Amino acid sequence: MSQLTHSLDSSLLVRDVTGDYRPANADEVLQAAQRVLAGQMRDCEVLNSPQVVRDFLQVKLGALEHEVFAVIHLDAQNRVIEYVEMFRGTVSQTSVYPREVVKEALARNSAALLLVHNHPSGVAEPSRADEMLTQTLKSALALVDVRVLDHLIVAGSAILSFAERGLL
Repeated sequence: MSQLTHSLDSSLLVRDVTGDYRPANADEVLQAAQRVLAGQMRDCEVLNSPQVVRDFLQVKLGALEHEVFAVIHLDAQNRVIEYVEMFRGTVSQTSVYPREVVKEALARNSAALLLVHNHPSGVAEPSRADEMLTQTLKSALALVDVRVLDHLIVAGSAILSFAERGLL
């Protein structure tokens, strides 16, 4: 077996526009993993499969060098409607507008939400601003009968749950 054949055996392959197969690059592998995890997340009940959500979020947000605030929209049976990245920030903060979160929830007819953001610093501990934002969003969404089930902070491989910490 030649060295080239052996190295291809352990590589993931993608088909290019001409129909030929070639080794996938790192970005293509991550994009494929995100698609697979997003499909699994859509096909499960979130509350019964928190590990699927955590895996998806870790791949999606864990390695970003800037903050992203996202929302996972859920129907009345807590099935995923859609994952939406709403706001992008800098390395240490992002601006979140409650009005826009409420508008998106109403547009998708969401019954509940999972709030999500990342900490590029690698520290998953919530700031006082994170706690205040969560309460503001929870109050604003309650006015239109949309529940906030959790707020998750992704910091590399660590994920902190406000619900598990009793911060909701």
